[in-house]
Order: sequence, then C-alpha cells, then structure tokens
Amino acid sequence: MESLEVNYKQYKGKKVLITGHTGFKGAWLVAILNQFGAHVSGYALAPEKHNCIYNEINGDKKCDSIIGDIRDVEKLEQTVLKIQPDYIFHLAAQALVIKSYTAPSETFDVNVVGTANVLNLLTKLKKKCAVIVITTDKVYENNESGNSFQEADRLGGHDPYSASKACAELVVSSFRNSFFNPSAYQKHQKIVGSVRAGNVIGGGDYAENRLIPDVINSLTKNEKIVLRRPNSIRPWQHVLEPLFAYLKLGLLMDKAPEKYSVPINIGPESNDNITVKELTEIAIKSWGSGSFAVDDQEKLYEAKTLKLDISLALRLLNWQPAYNSKQAIEKTIAWYRSENKQEITNQQIQDYLNEIC
Repeated sequence: MESLEVNYKQYKGKKVLITGHTGFKGAWLVAILNQFGAHVSGYALAPEKHNCIYNEINGDKKCDSIIGDIRDVEKLEQTVLKIQPDYIFHLAAQALVIKSYTAPSETFDVNVVGTANVLNLLTKLKKKCAVIVITTDKVYENNESGNSFQEADRLGGHDPYSASKACAELVVSSFRNSFFNPSAYQKHQKIVGSVRAGNVIGGGDYAENRLIPDVINSLTKNEKIVLRRPNSIRPWQHVLEPLFAYLKLGLLMDKAPEKYSVPINIGPESNDNITVKELTEIAIKSWGSGSFAVDDQEKLYEAKTLKLDISLALRLLNWQPAYNSKQAIEKTIAWYRSENKQEITNQQIQDYLNEIC
C-alpha cells in the first residue's frame, strides 16, 4: 500500500502548466509552486489591469506567462508541446454564475470545449503527464434536499455555469475511458483526474457578483453590504485548501496512477457549512466595522443549499481541511487589509504549510 504522505518540494524542477494562471485561484497556485521551485508556465487571458492578484504578486516574475484563449487550439497546442509539462492544472474557465446567464454560449464554449481542447492535446504529448481538471461543487443535480453530495451522485446544473461544469466532467470521463484508460497507463502514460471544490474564498478575488469581493468593496467604501440570499448555505473554504489538495493529488498520481484517475470533492467538514449571512457577520467582525441589508428583489435562480461529502478525499488522499469557516474568513479579511499583497500571500502559504506538515 502506497504512503499517502507527500513532500511538496517534489515539485522542484518539475514542469507545470497552469491554465487560467492569471485568475484568482491560478495566481495563488503560481505563488505556491514558485515557492516549491517548480518550472511554472501559465496559459490564460491577459490579467485585469486593476484589482488583480496576479499583478499584485508580480506573477510574471514567478512563471512563464503565455497569453492566449483556451479555445485557440493552435496556440494551445504550440504551448503544450513546447513546454512538455509533467503536470497540467486546468483552471481556465468562465467561472461566474451570473455571467453565465448573460453569456451562456461563451460559458459552454470555454468550459466544455476548452476542457476538451486541453485533453485532446494529451494525445499528441509523447511523455508521462498528470492532468487535474478543476470543476466545481455545482456540478451536481441539486434537488434542495440538503444532503451532502457524493462523487457518484447524478450530475446536472440549473444555470449555464453549473451545467457547463457538469458537461466538463463528462468530457473528462469520456477522454479517460476512450484515450487514457487507467488500465492501459503503461502504454499512454497519461492520468486524468478531476476535483470538485466548494465555494473558495481568499485574498485577491475581485470578481463581480461574488460574495467576498462584494463584502470587501462595501467595507472599503464604508457602505452597507447588500446580500442577495442571506440564508443560502455553501461549502466555504479558504483558497489554499483546494490548491494543496490538487498538489497532493498530483504527487499521489505519480505513485499509483490507476487509483487516482477519479473525481474528488474538496470542501469543509460536514458540520462547518454556514450561511451567507453568517459569513458576512464574521467578515464584519473581523474587519472591525460594517453593516448589511437584504435585497428582496426577484433574482435569477441560485441553489439555496449546497454541501459536499468529502469522505473520499479523506480516505483516498488523507486530506482534510486545516481551517474552519471562521478562520478562512479571518485570513481572507487579513489579506485585503494588508498593504503588501505579495508578502501576505507568501506568509499565508507558509502558515498553511505549517498547519499541514
């Protein structure tokens, strides 16, 4: 039986490609891998000019950044074949639920076809490679039962974003079965897994219509925070939780390829799912001031309750959260209040490592 303990410094010298590296989670992953001494390359759209964590941490100095669209097959192929990656973390996506209602075709194109583009290129890569496709907790068909979703539960999705990510999971399954079947690993030497992470919070998220960016924007301006759905329950987790789970999964893939070519949920403990209102109250207390109001206007559909069963992650990866919701929120607020974003990013990475190692 293989050991489930890993040394993250094993990424030193490894060639790692991150799609979506200029985004919120992608930039944090760049910072982590840079600390481990990996040869990091990124492929993504150009970072935002303002309020962008990638720029705030000097991302261009931490990786080889290639600006391109995940739908540009020719450029993506040139990038992958030039880099010859040992690992690919596929994070590039249209990741906003509200935007998916206004741009549904783009959402499906980026999230479904983009994922197929990445996996199709693996058939042209003549070397060993582990690929982790990042989807979301919203891939499940949610009947509002309040039960925690398990990986074998039915996929679905009411809004275009959720549905597109469920489709991406089907793309992963198809490529895994058709081209990269674990039983034939010694022949193709490709392993493909997917991770379904809960609602990720942390410093550097500036996206529109997301709770933490809205809260921070209101607190900074000393304005009342407006909540769309105060009683909605989500599996909130600090950004470092899923990122280190992805990294651990990548290293375990090397040890036992056939075992880890599966979808895995990553989220908080079962007793640590809190409401939008509770998160906001903790954020206000941590900030030291602020207030909120509820917007009672009719809104686009969003699930009321969303919970993940993370027992497979515990059993298969020996992974469990290092922070509870309160700690995750407090660390998020501390990041935004810090004047030196690069310094606090590095410090929070080191603090997390101290917790898990």
